[in-house]
Parts: sequence; C-alpha cells; structure tokens
Amino acid sequence: MSLQSHDHVERIKHVRRPKKTPAERARRQKEQKKRLVALGVSQETADKLQPIEIRTLLKRPLRAKKALKAKGLA
Repeated sequence: MSLQSHDHVERIKHVRRPKKTPAERARRQKEQKKRLVALGVSQETADKLQPIEIRTLLKRPLRAKKALKAKGLA
C-alpha cells in the first residue's frame, strides 16, 4: 500500500496533543489537594506530600483513608 493511493483522503486529526500549561497544572494539583484534605488528611500533611503521592492516594480513596488512619496522619 503506497501513500499515493491515500492522497485523496483528507487528514483532520491533530499532529500533537496540546501542552499542559503551568497554570492548569497548578490548578489541578490544588484541586487534588483539597480532595485529599476532604478525605480527612490534615492540611499540613497534604502540603508535605509530592503531587505524585497525592494522585496515588486519590486513586483509591477508601484504601488511602484507611491507611492514613492507621499511620495516624488522618
């Protein structure tokens, strides 16, 4: 199959995905931190966590709540 046979097909798909802006990233991280605090984690503990740790905890909120309570952080 050569490219010449597909020249008549118009391509509309984007070549690249849009970049994440720093402002959007900060907004998402702030929102995720609020969700973690709503689960029962103290604000000081949530501030010390890395963004990847916050996302990992929010993947399984019930399990995270139980684990944090066992550690005494919640």
